[in-house]
Amino acid sequence: MPDTGTDLDFNRLASDRARAIDASGIRRMFELAAGIEDPINLTIGQPDFPVPRAIKDAVIHAVESDANGYTVTQGGPAALASVKRQVGRDIGWACDGVRTDAMLTSGTSGGLMLAALALLQEGDELIIPDPWFVLYPKLATLTGANAITCDTYPDFKLTAERVEPLITDRTKALILASPGNPTGVVLNSRELSELVALCRERGVLLISDEIYDEFTYDDALEDGVCPSAARLWDQVLLIRGLGKTYGCTGWRLGYAAGPAGLIDEMTKLQQFTYVCTPSMAQAAFEASSAVSMRAHVDAYQDRRDLVVKELGNLTEVVVPGGAFYAFIEVPESLGLTGAEFAAKALERRVLVVPGAVFSDRDTHFRISYAVTPEKLAEGLGILRELIDP
Repeated sequence: MPDTGTDLDFNRLASDRARAIDASGIRRMFELAAGIEDPINLTIGQPDFPVPRAIKDAVIHAVESDANGYTVTQGGPAALASVKRQVGRDIGWACDGVRTDAMLTSGTSGGLMLAALALLQEGDELIIPDPWFVLYPKLATLTGANAITCDTYPDFKLTAERVEPLITDRTKALILASPGNPTGVVLNSRELSELVALCRERGVLLISDEIYDEFTYDDALEDGVCPSAARLWDQVLLIRGLGKTYGCTGWRLGYAAGPAGLIDEMTKLQQFTYVCTPSMAQAAFEASSAVSMRAHVDAYQDRRDLVVKELGNLTEVVVPGGAFYAFIEVPESLGLTGAEFAAKALERRVLVVPGAVFSDRDTHFRISYAVTPEKLAEGLGILRELIDP
């Protein structure tokens, strides 16, 4: 029998790094949902469609072919070659290890974490948008750096004009998400060009988080594709992945492409952290190039339009150009914070995420419309009643 008489004091043992991080507010909403009968959960950033058959089959074949061991850290040869071809076609980079290169990562979050470890140290500054994806400020916390927030209200665009006053001699990098979480906002080519020019002039690395690049709606596309800063400068660090596009978020499939020297450093760090991207799942990279998700994206655009139609005449809703989120203002007339509004919605079985999870402000709430149209319509009806009682 093990000795159960003594407990370790984890209040003493826990590191300052761990203490500095709270559990994600989104995860807390998941936990609340578990205790509610028939919840209308508008918090989950998980597509509601199944993984396409061709991608499932590729991974199943890899498992059955015993491709279940380690791959080289940068990525298995076939999967990595597939990624490099995709970057070459879409961005125009050679990724030959001379000026630019690529690597597979454990999801886009893994790529962002490796970039932060490779770049940031005590006292450095990382500029992030406000509102932000929940990982962004923690990248600074985990590396001893400082997250400098750029206020993008009310249109949620991270523009050069807003960023420029924040750059100091300690600024190492800027994170851009377009389409962004939690807002769904997409920057156009002119706005990206100005941001790239600023970063080039000031010697700042631009990290372009494009996990939702394939989830861009018709009205935000340019020449049929999502605008990307990486097409304007080959010293951008491009972060992309398959999870959101193909509904395989749990497989942790991402990649990073950019300056060869930085990819070298990130690969070295991956060797001692994530080791490699899940080996059998790497087969999904090869299969994905033959799979179109446009029908699903169009269906989500219809859901986006429903959100704007149902709530846009009652409160401020910036129209998302991509992803599957809307960041909705709580009308001042209600006298409620985002957290208080979320609590009222919870009383009606609707789960939304308070804006303070993503921002220094608590004036908004985020919904995900990656749910069935029926659940979405029901939830929007209840939100309408709460916004306009």
